[in-house]
Amino acid sequence: MKKILRNQEQRQVDTNMTNPSLAPRTWKRKSFIENQTVRYSICAGVILYLFLSFNTLEINWIRVWEGLPRGQKFLAGFAPPDFISRWEEIVDGVLESLWMTVASTVVGIFISIPVALGAARNIAHPSVYYFCRGIIAISRSFHEILLAIFFVKFFGFGPFAGFVTLSFATIGFFAKLLTEDIEDTSISQSDAIQATGANWWQWINYGIQPQVMPRMIGLGLYRFDINFRESAIVGVVGGGGIGATLNTAFDRYEFDSAAAILIVIIAIFFFVEYTSGIVRKQVQ
Repeated sequence: MKKILRNQEQRQVDTNMTNPSLAPRTWKRKSFIENQTVRYSICAGVILYLFLSFNTLEINWIRVWEGLPRGQKFLAGFAPPDFISRWEEIVDGVLESLWMTVASTVVGIFISIPVALGAARNIAHPSVYYFCRGIIAISRSFHEILLAIFFVKFFGFGPFAGFVTLSFATIGFFAKLLTEDIEDTSISQSDAIQATGANWWQWINYGIQPQVMPRMIGLGLYRFDINFRESAIVGVVGGGGIGATLNTAFDRYEFDSAAAILIVIIAIFFFVEYTSGIVRKQVQ
């Protein structure tokens, strides 16, 4: 069957070449699934699966409708935001979150660099490669919330548990992406460094590092953004920072203070995002 189709396509091409007026005037991209029946069957199966999955959610629309007035009352408690009552706690929480963010990002990156070098297939010994890949896989297996709960139980409440959580999460994120960049580096440049008689450290420093440094700085700034956002989340489960202040405000039903805290978090995140974007643009 495929041979017949190929012959028909070849005859069509020959006809178009001998008589250009019969050639199609518009280009049409070749379909990923050429069989139309199979293509429609897959689409129907996906739609059916989504429909069945939606039905398993067991949404009670009556309860949703009855909860709308309560939701409006809850949101009304956020206005107007109260920046005065808990201003000192807000400032302390923000400073604590910034400390956790900076420290965890720096420590996580310093640990990630040797792990990434060991996990790069093109420069690492197989035994080192599998060991470092295992470290990356383990650190990427758990969400920050689960890690925060574990380290809070281990170290107790406070910013140190949040610092360890964010550092551990940074290793999996940063080392994974840096490893891919190292594996995509130009072989000719690193081979030229080796041809000069450079040792392993000189080869890494002059052959690999210049190629990945701009990307590494961009990843570090991006991870800084993530860590600041996650510092608010891990604080809710006892990891310290502004998240702990926010959780306390909710526990005491001080929704106006909670609104002020959320506004401060959003404002700081916008500032960090804007600043890191400028730095990334200058570096890259």
